[in-house]
Amino acid sequence: MNKSIVLNNGQVIPSIGLGTWKSDKNKVGDAVYYAVTDADYRHVDCAAVYGNEKEIGNAFKKIFEGNKVKREEVFVTSKLWNTEHDPALVEKACRMTLADLQLEYLDLYLVHWGIAFPHGGDIEPMGEDGLVKTVPVPLIDTWRAMEKLVEKGLVKSLGVANYTIPMIVDLLAYSKIKPVMNQIEVHPYNSQTELVEFCHKMGIAVTAYSPFGSQGKEKDKPINNPEIAKIAVAHNMTPAQILVGWLNQRGIVTIPKSVNHDRIKANLDVFNFELTPSEMDLIAKLNKGHRFVDPIDWWGIPYFK
Repeated sequence: MNKSIVLNNGQVIPSIGLGTWKSDKNKVGDAVYYAVTDADYRHVDCAAVYGNEKEIGNAFKKIFEGNKVKREEVFVTSKLWNTEHDPALVEKACRMTLADLQLEYLDLYLVHWGIAFPHGGDIEPMGEDGLVKTVPVPLIDTWRAMEKLVEKGLVKSLGVANYTIPMIVDLLAYSKIKPVMNQIEVHPYNSQTELVEFCHKMGIAVTAYSPFGSQGKEKDKPINNPEIAKIAVAHNMTPAQILVGWLNQRGIVTIPKSVNHDRIKANLDVFNFELTPSEMDLIAKLNKGHRFVDPIDWWGIPYFK
């Protein structure tokens, strides 16, 4: 098991972090505080669009000003939302996130999606035709503005989220600062083998979000798969720990989300076992290319097709 991964610019990212997507505003601060001060997490994943960065920032303030843990010991990621892709808006958006998180810099800043929305209205502006409204902002322009954040010391590393292979090929053709990360949905029902392998060959690390499955019926999620349950029993671990371990052994960073103290602690407690090659293969064979997070369901756009 790998406790950390070295990025292509030499920065080191802990291989397991606390995810905060869909974490309730009233609970996320306590979850972050507990994770960092009591459960020894050194990686927290955030995003402006999650709507809870202010609450996370209050937790960070207590942690860092109280000298519970030093700022430089915690790897913090956030993301640029689709309404802020215009180059004139990128720095302002980043500074707003920094203000909300009460930080002077981000360890990693990601382009959340490779699609631009109009600024100043809804965060997901829908048209009467059932399609999300978009604006013609080339991704190269957004990336150039992101690169300036590194030059100004606001951000240490840059990356992307939800990028496909053609999008990465395009990005690598013009990036002066190479992306260090692609954050994507990965779990046994959506193993993303080709994309993960391509990113790794290009020297780009991968972070898995929704590692247990996400929206939808509980019975349909990989964390409740009977094969995963059998492997968990064999190792005296929980199904969640098996899924984190499976991703870890693939060299993928993982950001399981929870506000429950016991689960937060358990999700990090995966470095004392290893899945066998046959168990790794068995889990890989559960793949069915199923996405729990697919923009076609809410934006009307077949983004991943």
